[in-house]
Amino acid sequence: MIHIYYGDGKGKTTAAVGLALRAAGSKMKVMFVQFLKTEFSGERNVLKELENVTVTSCPTELKFTVDMTDSEKQQTAVIFRGVFERSAAAALSERYDMIVLDEIFDIMNEGMLGEAQVLEFITNAPNSIEIVMTGHNPSQRFIDEADYVTEMKKIKHPYDKGLTGRIGIEF
Repeated sequence: MIHIYYGDGKGKTTAAVGLALRAAGSKMKVMFVQFLKTEFSGERNVLKELENVTVTSCPTELKFTVDMTDSEKQQTAVIFRGVFERSAAAALSERYDMIVLDEIFDIMNEGMLGEAQVLEFITNAPNSIEIVMTGHNPSQRFIDEADYVTEMKKIKHPYDKGLTGRIGIEF
């Protein structure tokens, strides 16, 4: 089954983490892949401690894409294409029950990863694997392919008042 959590509201990653935690608690083998996040996102610490969860590595420093130069975006794209390719191959060869692709829509929207490559993966993945994807603005093709689609809609957020993200809440 394919799960999508998307939108401009808070909670996409949190929902994916909750689903991964539930799966791990049921003895499912989970791969948790994050894009556009750093090693310092708080959920990573707990997920790494779980016996049947594999958490892929992230950069220790990463700018928001709006703050990146074109050259930095190209370098970041090379990194994340490699992360996707290795993770997709491992998810299939090592027979994971679930793979979470956190912020995957954002790297596709930034042109850092091709939509066709991700569609090929989810189309050819065994029916036994749960694929969880998060981010902003998935294309209609992904919405059509998905079995679960949840939109997180922002009504109000402290960012609107200029407040920055807080450790343990936003990251």
